[in-house]
Amino acid sequence: MDYTAKLDEALQRLHDEGRYRTFIDIERRKGMFPHAVWTAPDGSERDITVWCSNDYLGMGQHPVVLEAMHEALDATGAGSGGTRNISGTTVYHKRLEAELADLHGKEAALLFTSAYIANDATLSTLPKLFPGLIIYSDALNHASMIEGVRRNGGAKRIFRHNDLDHLRELLEADDPAAPKLIAFESIYSMDGDFGPIEALCDLADEFGALTYCDEVHAVGMYGPRGGGVAERDRLMHRLDIINGTLAKAFGVLGGYIAASAKMCDAIRSYAPGFIFTSSLPPSVAAGAAASVAYLKRAPELREQHQTQAKILKTRLKGMGLPIIDHGSHIVPVMVGNPVHTKILSDMLLDSYGIYVQPINFPTVPRGTERLRFTPSPVHGPDEIDALIRAMDALWSHCALNRAELAG
Repeated sequence: MDYTAKLDEALQRLHDEGRYRTFIDIERRKGMFPHAVWTAPDGSERDITVWCSNDYLGMGQHPVVLEAMHEALDATGAGSGGTRNISGTTVYHKRLEAELADLHGKEAALLFTSAYIANDATLSTLPKLFPGLIIYSDALNHASMIEGVRRNGGAKRIFRHNDLDHLRELLEADDPAAPKLIAFESIYSMDGDFGPIEALCDLADEFGALTYCDEVHAVGMYGPRGGGVAERDRLMHRLDIINGTLAKAFGVLGGYIAASAKMCDAIRSYAPGFIFTSSLPPSVAAGAAASVAYLKRAPELREQHQTQAKILKTRLKGMGLPIIDHGSHIVPVMVGNPVHTKILSDMLLDSYGIYVQPINFPTVPRGTERLRFTPSPVHGPDEIDALIRAMDALWSHCALNRAELAG
């Protein structure tokens, strides 16, 4: 076996399909977001505007967060020293879990190193706690949820995206006595559409199922205190397990679940993804706790965020570009071809200093490749004007048929 040749073949397939992923070297500079510095292939440094960051509210550079991180770093040093079981639990971790439990109105929360790990570890552990568990998973759930459901060794059913009738058919076909869990998201990050949380909870009540809601793209940004779409819709009490991230709206790093004290204790005690992983550095936990606490009291940031997203969507629609608008903060512009998507991304960066990564398969289905813009409260009129001018020029330059794509 020529292993090197096989690697070459695998990588060449990605190049041939136009979906080889290229990392862009950027340097975020404190206080300058959404502006950053790009190190171009020729080694030169150029100022750019970042339009694809998941630091949705700019909290990654907020003084409150940075101050908390500096204080914890000076007090404790860099690392946590081990897993949560072995010297890796500090007052900072406990404080953060308390903030998160309070945010979601739950008895407890449990920290993980990422929301991906939180989903994977929790969903793969639940059948150990509920033998015979059947998980009903939305077809467009995040890869981390899919992986957790796949790895758990239990029964699974995939229902068509947001299709309540299909879900009901699947539930009715199974043993009424079997333990069940319905897993879904509040906001699906690629199209920006919302999950029908209330209706899903109604079905869960009818069939005696637990509910598992991924609020990764909503925590911090929706609800009176940033608890997510479920808080906005007054449905948090109906969700058994909520998954969230600290790496998007909260601007730091890590993931978590919020649930009953017994549920968190059981996952803590049984999930290998939790037991055998070193805990977050105390400085990261401190910064995240400060961010969560701050955003509970900052509805104006959420309002500004929604306003900027609406402005951008309105202006892109005015140009006739094929955007998807489900009323969330996510702004996908559909291209439908991986090569064209990469060309647009490259030209936006090189000619206009606008950074937005192409979104290709397998993140989205083939034929739905797109540019996904994530406006923030600090993307002001100048940044939006520059983006609109660039998109108008490049869309025509690339000879993309607006009407055909929009249809």
